[in-house]
Amino acid sequence: MPRMASRRGFYVKGVLRRMLKKTNDKRLSIRIRIAIMAVDNHKSAQIASTVGCAVSTVNRVAERFGEHSIEGLMDRRVDNGELNLDETFLGQLREVVDQSPRDFGYIRPTWTRELLVAVMKKLTGVRVHVGTMSRALKKIGARRGRPRPTVGCPWSKTAKTRRINSINKLRANCKVNEIILYEDEVDIHLNPKIGMDWMNRGHQKEVLTPGQNQKRYLAGALNPATGELTVVEGNQKNSDLFLRLLESLLEQYSHAKRIHVILDSYRIHSSRIVQAALTHRLKRISLVFLPPYCPNENKIERVWKDLHDEVTRNHPHATMDDLMKAVHRYLRSRNRQAKSMISERRAA
Repeated sequence: MPRMASRRGFYVKGVLRRMLKKTNDKRLSIRIRIAIMAVDNHKSAQIASTVGCAVSTVNRVAERFGEHSIEGLMDRRVDNGELNLDETFLGQLREVVDQSPRDFGYIRPTWTRELLVAVMKKLTGVRVHVGTMSRALKKIGARRGRPRPTVGCPWSKTAKTRRINSINKLRANCKVNEIILYEDEVDIHLNPKIGMDWMNRGHQKEVLTPGQNQKRYLAGALNPATGELTVVEGNQKNSDLFLRLLESLLEQYSHAKRIHVILDSYRIHSSRIVQAALTHRLKRISLVFLPPYCPNENKIERVWKDLHDEVTRNHPHATMDDLMKAVHRYLRSRNRQAKSMISERRAA
């Protein structure tokens, strides 16, 4: 830590003590206390322990005080732009982060703090320090993460919108003796999918994996009106599994004149044996296909996400049978909760 010159001596300490009495700024008071002890040539570690800050902070403040005297203790946020981080600036930063640097004429596809500083300078006229940009990103809740890979819908925007609107219209105009369901399949892996978890610093949790993977498949149909889920299990994801689900739906909703099943265009949903079954023994069922690669429009996808979060991710099960017992236990519990909510709604 730089030694304070003796010429500052008693007079400088007097000025600093008067400043300390007058200020309500917590940060400034810390810097003043560091400066007072630095004038008396206390060691950095001792100052840090007394004031309650890092040694690096003591050294930085002492150095600025040595170079610029009392002015060096003043708030530098005026210089680094932090005082300009108002709601207007932060709101515009949120919009910029949601876009790509390419939207602003840059070749780079991902953001850096330096690039954000440059873009925000162009948009707002305010230049901030890179460190200040880090704090601004923290304030708006931004974080570094991996983007989710997605496949774009090959349909035109008009065609996609038309199909989704027709499905919404079907739901809105559904008759009393008709049922609308959302259908999809999900893979269950014995080797657990690894998910994020809280851990103590320096300690990484371990998830024991069987090594040799096994798979089971579920075909499910969600009733969005009741939240009830119908599921069948199989060793293969094929048209036979899908047909077993449709037959189960016919039995479960025997009172329904028509069962509309909204689903994606996966090949097992439109195979020859499925088409033949729909023409003969499954006449009460109609398939309504979503636009390609639009999983967000299929409401059962949320159920599968919850299943992975609650059961399969980081799971401890050593055998496929144990894992599937846990899966079905969770799904039964979910259906009980859905029925309970319906009963409470009717009672109200």
